[in-house]
Amino acid sequence: MLEVVTMKEIEKIFEMTDAMGISREAIVIPLSPGKGRVRRLPSGKLEITVDAEVPIDEWVKSLPDLIRSM
Repeated sequence: MLEVVTMKEIEKIFEMTDAMGISREAIVIPLSPGKGRVRRLPSGKLEITVDAEVPIDEWVKSLPDLIRSM
């Protein structure tokens, strides 16, 4: 179980969002993992919460679908 989001997880997220053409400035990644999700903040930025239970390499594969569903 992931206890804290590190640069390792952040870089994997950025690899995916960079490939989707999403600016890193438009993303907020909390350092506390939880239930993996993506939501739009009132500021318009995407908040990407890393899943604490699913390994990052597996979870990040679902990220494009989570973002597109916004």
